[in-house]
Parts: sequence; structure tokens; C-alpha cells
Amino acid sequence: MTLDRAVMMFAGFMVLLSVLLTALVSPLWMWFTVFIGVNLIQSSVTGFCPAAMVLKKLGFKAGTAF
Repeated sequence: MTLDRAVMMFAGFMVLLSVLLTALVSPLWMWFTVFIGVNLIQSSVTGFCPAAMVLKKLGFKAGTAF
């Protein structure tokens, strides 16, 4: 699996987790979803993605975007 796909999978998992927490625990978890969205926008504009940096150190091979 390339780094690009791993980052997309991680982002998707985090969005689904935040929706689940919002539905089952508290509506305040919606702020976590907002944080994820802002981070995705920021990384698309700047190219800086903390998740990509961590996954790269874990040994995922570089893809096209990161």
C-alpha cells in the first residue's frame, strides 16, 4: 500500500469514527469532524500532512502526493 492510499484510508477512518462518536456519545464530537476537514484542506493547500509524516516513518512507500 502506498503512502497516499494509507493517508486516505486513515482520513476516512477518522471521519467515520468522529461520526460514530457524535451519534453515540455527544454532539460535541462534531468538532473533531470539523478538525479533520480543516486538516484535509490545509494539507491539500500546503502539502504538509502530519499523518503522512508518521506513516512514512512507519515504512509506507512514497506515493504521488506525499
